Amino acid sequence: MKTSINFKAAKSDSEAHNFRKKIFDYIRKDLTAKNEYWSEEKLSDRLHKIESYCKEKSGRKLQKNAMPIREAVVVIKENTTMQDLHQLSKRLEEELQIRIFQIAVHKDEGHFDKESKEWKPNYHAHLVADWQNLQTGKTLKHQSFHYSKMQDITSECLGMERGTEGSKGRLEAIEFKIQKKEQELLALDEKINGVKSELSSKKFEDLIVKESDFLGFKKIKTDLTLDNYEKAFKTYNIRLSKNEQELDLKNKLITELRSKNFDLKKEISILKNKLSTVLSNGNIYSSEKIKYLDSVKDTLVKTLQFEKTKLPQLFTGSKEKLIAEINNICKKVSQENNIPFSAFEEVFKDSESVSQIISFLNFGNSEINYKSEQITLQQKKKKQLRL
Repeated sequence: MKTSINFKAAKSDSEAHNFRKKIFDYIRKDLTAKNEYWSEEKLSDRLHKIESYCKEKSGRKLQKNAMPIREAVVVIKENTTMQDLHQLSKRLEEELQIRIFQIAVHKDEGHFDKESKEWKPNYHAHLVADWQNLQTGKTLKHQSFHYSKMQDITSECLGMERGTEGSKGRLEAIEFKIQKKEQELLALDEKINGVKSELSSKKFEDLIVKESDFLGFKKIKTDLTLDNYEKAFKTYNIRLSKNEQELDLKNKLITELRSKNFDLKKEISILKNKLSTVLSNGNIYSSEKIKYLDSVKDTLVKTLQFEKTKLPQLFTGSKEKLIAEINNICKKVSQENNIPFSAFEEVFKDSESVSQIISFLNFGNSEINYKSEQITLQQKKKKQLRL
C-alpha cells in the first residue's frame, strides 16, 4: 500500500472538518467513534503566536501572501497508530523544521462500491503544521529535494510504500487504461461470437413461426417470429449482463486480495529482516530499544498534554490522584497504539524520564514554550556540529 504527503495552505474550516465539529453528509456517523485526535493548541492561537514572533524577530509584519500554517492529508493503513504519526511529526521537525501541532485520524470516510455495494474505507490523517522558521521568524523555504525527503520520511515512519513520482505514475495510468480497453474489446468479441453461435444453433430455429397456406405450403409468420426473437434477445442480454457483472466482481475481489497478500508478505519480510538484524547485533538492539522507548515517552507526553488541555481538573489534587490518572492514560495509550504496558514500566524506571513527564504536565505559559522551541532547536544544531 502506497502513501504520500503534500502540504497546502490550511483552510479556515480545517478544525471544523478535522475534529468533526460539524456534521458532514459524506461521512459514516457509525464509524466516527474510531477517529483519533490530538492537538497542541487551536489554529487561531498558533497563528497569533506566529505573527507576534515574526514581528519580534524580523521587525516586520508577516506578509499577507505567506502560508505560515499548512495542512497535509496522509494516506495511512487501518492499523496506523497515533504513535506512528507522532514519530513522523518528530522526524519532520528534526530534519525539515516542520512542526506538527494538530493531528486527526479519519476512519469514517470512504464510499460504497457501485457493483458489490461493499464499503471501501479511505483511511487518512490530517497533519496541521507550523511553517515558521524559528531563526528568521519568516516562513520556511524548502527546495525540491526537501519535498522528496518528506515522502521518504513518511514512507519509513508509516511502514508503507513510497508514492509513485509524477511521470512514472502518469505512464502507469495510461498503460492501465490501454489494458482496460483491450479487455473491453476482448469481452465484446466474445459476446459477438456467443451471439453468432446461438443464432446458428437449432435453438433459434424453434423461434421461427410457420403456418400452412391454403395450398399446404409452409410460410414464415414474420411478426410472430420477430416477436419471439426480440423476447429471446432480451432474456439473453439480461443473462449475459449478469454473468459479466459477477465475473467482474470476482476478478476485482481477486485483484484486491492479491494486492493485500503482496503488501502483507512485504511487511512480514521487512519485519523479519529487522528482527534478525536487531537480535544478531547487541549495539543495534540497544539503539532500537532506546528509540522505541523514546517514541513511547513522546506519545505519552503528547497524550497527557492533550488530555490536560481538554480537562485540566483531572491533573489537580493529590499526588496519588495524579499517579492514578497517568496510569489510566498509559492504559489508554497502550490499547490504542498496540504498545505493551511493560514499555511504560521501562519508561518510568528512568528517573530523568519521570521528571520530564512531570515537568511537561506542569506547562503553564504556552507563549514561553513557543519561544523556547527556538532555544531547543539551536541546542540541537550545536550538538550536531560537535558530533
